[in-house]
Amino acid sequence: MVVPIALTSSAPVTYDITIDTLPGLTFDRKVAIVTNPTVSALHLNYVLERIEAPQVEVIEVPDGEEYKSLETVVSILNRLFEAQFDRKSLLIALGGGVIGDMTGFAASLYQRGIGFVQIPTTLLSQVDASVGGKTGVNNAWGKNLIGAFYQPEAVYIDPHFLDTLPDREFAAGVAEVVKMAVMFDGDFFRFLQTHDLHTSEAITEMIRRSVTLKANVVNQDEKEAGIRAVLNYGHTFGHVIENETGYTTYLHGEAVAIGMVMANELAQRLELLSVKEAAAIRDLLEINGLPTTYRIADVEAFYEHFFLDKKSNRGAITFVLPGGRIGTHVMRNDLDPRIVKEALGVFGAGL
Repeated sequence: MVVPIALTSSAPVTYDITIDTLPGLTFDRKVAIVTNPTVSALHLNYVLERIEAPQVEVIEVPDGEEYKSLETVVSILNRLFEAQFDRKSLLIALGGGVIGDMTGFAASLYQRGIGFVQIPTTLLSQVDASVGGKTGVNNAWGKNLIGAFYQPEAVYIDPHFLDTLPDREFAAGVAEVVKMAVMFDGDFFRFLQTHDLHTSEAITEMIRRSVTLKANVVNQDEKEAGIRAVLNYGHTFGHVIENETGYTTYLHGEAVAIGMVMANELAQRLELLSVKEAAAIRDLLEINGLPTTYRIADVEAFYEHFFLDKKSNRGAITFVLPGGRIGTHVMRNDLDPRIVKEALGVFGAGL
């Protein structure tokens, strides 16, 4: 299956997202595969067997969200200079969202921009992170605050990689799938409720529907000026959780799952979501092994951290919330801080 991306808001950009067994890939230029030791041990040979190029370099970087930094990107760039890569050379991101984000950002920087290809190996990166051209790194102030919109030349999604994915990583990907369904597609949400998401048929359908939904959003709004911001449901809260815990306690999808529960608490107070629907979302997350509780030690500090979010604008925080029922959405930047803090206060006491 091929899902096309066709961006017209700036310079026209087109590329394909291919969902199938990884095909043979032939390049007439130098190629560097950026990966980490965990993915390399499991999948590097599988990919190398399918790549033909004049020169193939492998760049391994440390595994973990805590290494998603400018320092790691500089190390990638240094390896490219050492190998005498030029502006026609190509990077391949082989890994999860961290690898994809850093590789894309390095590609955007090297000699003012070279091509890159995404080969995502986790469910989270296959259904979300590899699609749409968001690249970047974290810093002390927050998540993905340094980066660029930089589109890949192609995305190859091979479900084969998920055969070795740990259960916790799989669940983290399901969180992003649930996000898509709650925001855009009530029928998809009911599919997730009624199927065993670990079967090959369900996995393929999750990937297909999630990628199709995201591609439609990105095609409308490449640089998050409007509807693409809806994809941040759960993320405004989740990014604070990740920062507070030093990016070591929760996987990204786990923090997003908790963030969706927090967003739903706020949505209920605004009468945008019923108690029953909020419970249905929480139940779906929990049955798939995702955390839904978090104790906020300092509500005021948690709230202030929102202002470092990329979606804050002129002192106003934009909250992405369900829009009255599952499958719809609203964005609100006019909320009384008191209401937001009351919602956070529920988590301050623990759930």
